[in-house]
Amino acid sequence: MTTLTRGITGKTSLTVLVTLSMFHLFNDTLQSLIQPLYPIIQENMSLSLTKIGRITLVFQFAASIFQPLIGWYADRHPQPYALPLGMISTLCGLMMLAFAPSYSTVLLAVVLIGIGSSVFHPEASRLAYLASGGRFGFAQSLFQVGGTFGGSLGPLLVAFFITETGQHNLAWFAVIPIVAMAMMVPVSQWYKGQLQIIRERRQTEINTTVEQRSPFSTRTIVISLCVLLTLIISKYAYWASMGSYYTFYLIDKFSLTVKQSQYCLTLFSFSMAAGTMIGGPIGDRVGRKYVIWGSILGAAPMTILLPHANSLWLTCLLSMCIGLVLSSAFSAILIYAQELLPGKVGMIAGLFFGFAFGIAGISAAVLGWVADICGIEYVYRLCSYLPLLGIVTVFLPNLKKRI
Repeated sequence: MTTLTRGITGKTSLTVLVTLSMFHLFNDTLQSLIQPLYPIIQENMSLSLTKIGRITLVFQFAASIFQPLIGWYADRHPQPYALPLGMISTLCGLMMLAFAPSYSTVLLAVVLIGIGSSVFHPEASRLAYLASGGRFGFAQSLFQVGGTFGGSLGPLLVAFFITETGQHNLAWFAVIPIVAMAMMVPVSQWYKGQLQIIRERRQTEINTTVEQRSPFSTRTIVISLCVLLTLIISKYAYWASMGSYYTFYLIDKFSLTVKQSQYCLTLFSFSMAAGTMIGGPIGDRVGRKYVIWGSILGAAPMTILLPHANSLWLTCLLSMCIGLVLSSAFSAILIYAQELLPGKVGMIAGLFFGFAFGIAGISAAVLGWVADICGIEYVYRLCSYLPLLGIVTVFLPNLKKRI
């Protein structure tokens, strides 16, 4: 491959995409260690569910607030080495969390991990788009599946290596960011070299996409973005209930041990990884709007049934089906938004990743407060109707572009 534009106009750059997906796996594995630790942190520090929710809020807020700005800047000034450098912040946060002596230290640790995520997602998503070879949904799904699969490993790793040995054993996971940074340096060097060649030829894909204009009116674009952000609210508010409180729900309803509940959370997370990989390629073939319809609204019957399931096996089965269906939406939503606003790939990625993380954080904080007052089962009854917001997909225009 001689230019970076080869990823758009020629063959899909699988080497770049696979490396990005692996890096995403490492990044999100480290992030996913936080929530399975909640029962341990709660016991060690005698925290209420409200304070547990605040940990998620602070983490997601740090992971969200900078992403649109970083994405906007990356569209104009690509930073090839942002990916390995952002991992340094994650490494520092991980070590601080391992030996956190107080609640405030826990909050500072998750802020550092969140900042690492803010640096990573916009630039990596933009690079995945450029390396897609036009198969945007496939590229985004391959990139996303690494993160989703990494997110599924956290509960399992905590259950095996931390639950019975202590929070300080998080320090052993410092090897992950070190390996990730070393792995990403060659891709960053490749990216830098391609950008230099493109600048010399004055025909960069970056410049081309910046000059492109959306075929839709400003009013249509604004309405569509509002609809897409509403769908993000639906998806990630529900995800917050599962990611932050599913273990507490299972412990409360079925008297599981902490380790057993973490295994169940792992099953849910694995199902999300599978759904993430499915959504993008289907969107490339049949249209992203149909994937969005099926993913958000299609999860509603199962989310409504989940709080009424009185057996553990049925609860786990429903949660896995919910994860499979609901997770297929994000790649389709993100690429749909990028096609609405061509040339704003990094900014859109930062906006949607940031908004998603922010909604998840706010929802976790609110739901923790509700759980303390009304009980954990009430939270799941309340959240079960969120996927019904998928009905607003009807207001999205049909994008005729197909791969």
